[in-house]
Amino acid sequence: MTALPKHFQAFRIHNDSDGYRAGPEQVSLDQLSAGDITLRARYSSVNYKDALAGTGKGKIASVFPITGGIDVAGEVVASEHEDFKPGDQLLVTGCQQSQQRDGGYSEYLRVESASAIPIPDGLSLREAMIIGTAGFSAALGLHRMEALGQHPDMGPILVTGASGGVGSFAIDIFTRAGYEVHALSGKVDEFDYLEELGARQCISRHDLHWGQKPLEKARWAGAFDNVGGDTLSGLTRVINYYGNIASCGLAGGVGLHSTVMPFILRGVSMVGVSSENCPREMRAKLWARLASDWKPSRLERILDKEIGMADLMPTFNAMLEGKSFGRTIVKLG
Repeated sequence: MTALPKHFQAFRIHNDSDGYRAGPEQVSLDQLSAGDITLRARYSSVNYKDALAGTGKGKIASVFPITGGIDVAGEVVASEHEDFKPGDQLLVTGCQQSQQRDGGYSEYLRVESASAIPIPDGLSLREAMIIGTAGFSAALGLHRMEALGQHPDMGPILVTGASGGVGSFAIDIFTRAGYEVHALSGKVDEFDYLEELGARQCISRHDLHWGQKPLEKARWAGAFDNVGGDTLSGLTRVINYYGNIASCGLAGGVGLHSTVMPFILRGVSMVGVSSENCPREMRAKLWARLASDWKPSRLERILDKEIGMADLMPTFNAMLEGKSFGRTIVKLG
């Protein structure tokens, strides 16, 4: 095994008699979750779930203390699995990191080989984390929609929560796949950015009225929804025949108020996007596409900033206040 530093930096989350708190601290490898691969982490990323976990404003972690970060990419320094050897580059997204296992905000960590995906040709470690869970979720949503028959000839796709990380990638990836994409966002000042990513039409959520009838005039052939709540409810009323809605977020609420009419009269389908629990075989397939025909063409435009561990808490707070934009990656070490 390659010699490791006795102590290194990790962003640890505590919840005990002294209260809920989080920040960088010195740890040793034996304090962290077990796994058959030891990784020298190079990059991680900031997702909405990370902000909820780091601030305690969402019940994400189920064990404490725990290292935050649901994504990580780095180099293998030791492996007990025949498919991985020192020097291999790999990534892990989701897979209970920062929930039941120590996550990616750590200079070193141990991961399970069943969760690890080799970095495919066409992606660097840095690019893999710009994409991260956000871009993977967008790709997973498109994959699930197309499995149900969605195709570009059916008409435009609406992406909600469009200026966030997941929404930005959805616009880019769906456009690359040949779809006409419309973007829904409350941030009117970001419309130029959304058009740069490929959006053919930008709509302010403040100006959109969904109507109240079980079925309103069909406006889109499908939708990728990051918002949930009233937005997802409204979408069910305006999707055309045999269109699909991919549900990926809950920033607008967890409730869903609809009727059976869109499903039994227009054949609309709703599919869930659970990047956390995606089977490994499907993960590998989608990462291969994200490194090739679905690789976002505007990665550096979607990237907002690169930060260190010390910058995580203010970044979390800004995200939960609706002030985040695009993607933020974390450089480790």
